[in-house]
Parts: sequence; structure tokens; C-alpha cells
Amino acid sequence: MRVSELRYCEVINLCNGHRLGYVCDVDIDVCKGCVKAIIVPGPCRFFGLLGREEDYIIPFGCITKFGEDIILVEISGDYQRGRCVKRKFI
Repeated sequence: MRVSELRYCEVINLCNGHRLGYVCDVDIDVCKGCVKAIIVPGPCRFFGLLGREEDYIIPFGCITKFGEDIILVEISGDYQRGRCVKRKFI
């Protein structure tokens, strides 16, 4: 699978069944030549007028299965935005 094909994949959490969204970017370790994480944009605030919430950063180790159009991840039930797997753009 190419990185460009990931943009069309929806990310679903297996632990609670929530749809997190579609992949918008990939965090790559250039020195090692491997993917460190996938990045999913946060949901819109107030119909998109107030921007978006912070992005999800999902470590590659949390990914359990790649499908043609779905990526299944396993993030524990106590996961909340604002913890270790989140990135805020400045």
C-alpha cells in the first residue's frame, strides 16, 4: 500500500467502534525508513465555523489491520483526546 492510498482509508477503533475519521497525514522516521504514526484530523467544532479540534496521532503499534478502505486500530477504552496520541498544529 502506498502512502497516498492511505488518504482514502477510514480509521475505526476496535475497542469502542468509533469512527475516528480519514487519514490526512503520516509521520515517517526518515532515518529508519518506517512509519511511526498515522494522523487523523479532529472533528469540526460548531459545523466547521470554529475550526477543528486537535488531531489524533495514532502510533503504528496500535494499528491491527489494514483493509482496502478501512484501517482498524485498537486504542484502550480510557483513550481521550488530549492524551499522548494527539498533536496540535501551531
